[in-house]
Amino acid sequence: MNSEKKECKKCNKEFVLDINDLNFYKKMDVPNPDICPDCRFKDKAIFRNEMSLYSGRKCDLCKKNMITMYNPNSPYKVFCIDCYQGDGWDSKDYQMDYDANRPFFDQFKELLEKVPKAAIYRTNSSGPNINSDYVNMSGGLKNCYFVFNSGPAEDCLYSRGIKNTNDLSDIYFSTKSNLLYECVNVHNSSRIVFGDDIFGSVDCYFSLNLNNCQNCFGCINLRNKKFHILNKRVAKEEYENFLSEILGSYEKMENFKKEFEKFSINFPRRENHNLKNENVSGDYINNSKNVEYSFEVVNSENCKYLFSSKDVKDSIGTIGFGFKSELLLECVSVGFSSNIIGSYAVDLGLNILYSFFCYPNNNNLIGCDSMKNSSFCILNKQYTKEEFNKLKIIILEELKEKNIYGLMIPNYLSPFAYNETIAQDNMPLSKEEALSFGYKWEENIQKTEGKETLLPENIPDHIKDITEDILKEILKCIDCNRNYRITNQEFTFYKRMNLPIPRKCFYCRHKDRIKRRGPYKFWKRNCNKCRKEIITNYAPERSEIVYCEQCYQKEVY
Repeated sequence: MNSEKKECKKCNKEFVLDINDLNFYKKMDVPNPDICPDCRFKDKAIFRNEMSLYSGRKCDLCKKNMITMYNPNSPYKVFCIDCYQGDGWDSKDYQMDYDANRPFFDQFKELLEKVPKAAIYRTNSSGPNINSDYVNMSGGLKNCYFVFNSGPAEDCLYSRGIKNTNDLSDIYFSTKSNLLYECVNVHNSSRIVFGDDIFGSVDCYFSLNLNNCQNCFGCINLRNKKFHILNKRVAKEEYENFLSEILGSYEKMENFKKEFEKFSINFPRRENHNLKNENVSGDYINNSKNVEYSFEVVNSENCKYLFSSKDVKDSIGTIGFGFKSELLLECVSVGFSSNIIGSYAVDLGLNILYSFFCYPNNNNLIGCDSMKNSSFCILNKQYTKEEFNKLKIIILEELKEKNIYGLMIPNYLSPFAYNETIAQDNMPLSKEEALSFGYKWEENIQKTEGKETLLPENIPDHIKDITEDILKEILKCIDCNRNYRITNQEFTFYKRMNLPIPRKCFYCRHKDRIKRRGPYKFWKRNCNKCRKEIITNYAPERSEIVYCEQCYQKEVY
């Protein structure tokens, strides 16, 4: 059999398992899934709360105030990250006897509700976080605030997916760069403002797809250029005068942003943002081979349905982490590991099934929570190898019979609500839709409204007219009405970069960057030049001109 058509039991859409899928599921000894890739992504993504943080809670062990990703309404004990990773408690104290007469996941649910949870996820491989309390899914951060899925980095604000960067704010995906603001997919660059897909460039503003450029404003698809405005060469003096007229003014920068959006619609876009690959499909894939329908992937091989993962081989359905891992199936935040199924936050693991926050140095675990340096455990209880293998057969028989073996931990066991997680970022649902699929919905995400002391229209237009008094004010987002404040570090950055005070809160600015990045979804459409069929995340009804790679290179390079 070369393929198998299935109907998703959750959304009723048809999907196809090809020969590579079938061979992989056979290798992993799991049933062929009856849930489509999009629904499987949602079921994993609800375990990854990156940005919904809560303050005002004390660690249940040391009693110190902490920042946590767990809503105050959640039923768990929560430890600060230092206590959680310390020696002041033992997860085996919460062990349970496996009962073959009860459903396995009912027992796992009981264990999850007993074992203390880590306030945040700190990536140990990148080192400790220093003076960076409001961060998550990150490591090696110093003097950072609201930074997620990142590290190492220093003096960075309001960003996701940054590595080896410093002095930047409001970024989605950047490496080896500094002095960036409101950028998506910018690398090896400096002093870029409102830039997308920029490589090796300096001092560029409101630009798209530049390589090795300097002093470009409102430019698209340029290579090795200097002193250009709207793709036209200008004298240095003219360029500098133009720059000084616009930068720093909120009104003028917003007006130019609208002008640039109209201007950019006339230029072709690449079908994707992939670089240096062989036989891949998806977007933002670099240095990979035989990777299908994946997004934000680096240095991976023989994989499918990866999202924001690096250095993964022979795997299907991962979100985050990766790093020298193989044989991962429907996992979230798993790295430096092999043969892991349906688990969350496993680091340095081997042969682990349906486990939660287990690191480091574990092997042969089933249904465990917060184990470290352990082997042959079920529900946090130690067994001999022989006892473990006998019980494993019983557990897998149950899961295979119910056709849930090989899928992620059931969504009702997620500690997070749909709208707290990256699921809502990438496949947004209404409250009613989320509840209909069995996901939780959180009404009390931490925020304030109606406390503003300075209305948006009363903020001085130009940064030169704003003093440190702004630090005392409570502002109001022009999109969602959420209150937010300007930190001293942020204010210093705006002054240094000659940038106006933002009129939107971080969360709405992040949504805008997600829109600029493009959706985690792929369509078939035709190249606007040669008419060849391509796979792209530009939907067919969108107005952009989209070229296949060959036509794009002929036109631009």
